[in-house]
Amino acid sequence: MQIHQNQLAPEANKFHVGNGSDGKHYWLTPPDLYARLDAEFHFDFDPCPFPKPADFDGLTCEWGQSNYVNPPFGSIIHEGKKKGPTAWVRKCIEEWKKGKRVVLVYPIDKWVLMLMKAIVGDEGQVRNLGDVKWLATEDESIGKGTGRHIACFILEPVAQRAQAQEGQPAQAQPQKDSNQ
Repeated sequence: MQIHQNQLAPEANKFHVGNGSDGKHYWLTPPDLYARLDAEFHFDFDPCPFPKPADFDGLTCEWGQSNYVNPPFGSIIHEGKKKGPTAWVRKCIEEWKKGKRVVLVYPIDKWVLMLMKAIVGDEGQVRNLGDVKWLATEDESIGKGTGRHIACFILEPVAQRAQAQEGQPAQAQPQKDSNQ
């Protein structure tokens, strides 16, 4: 039985030693893409900062009012358990339900984006950013991309979404969990 990457020591884990012949493994949002999104959404918090401050934990801390989330694309061990994209999506939804804006970017297959557009139309809160050429944290060189399109999921607080559709200024309101 093969051991999962998150169970390996850092020197053997591809997320620490690199994910191919170039040895690079952590990728940053290109400045021009971040600037475009920030100009629109006015981010005040990044739960996945680089470099990550000591003792910082974006999965457990309180987030800001407008959050840019570019989570790790692989799984990690967090609080003794394997956690990956699902943990970040759960945290995004949790913060959104508190009345906060969350903009999450993550690679998915283009066909999923096409299907979502067909279902939700042009007013949907999912954008196709194309195959983003992330920057290596080691030297900020431009990567080759993931070969997959990057989805930009936008979770606007309900009050902000409704007011924006009516052309009124938005004010954040706490959300109630419909599953309770």
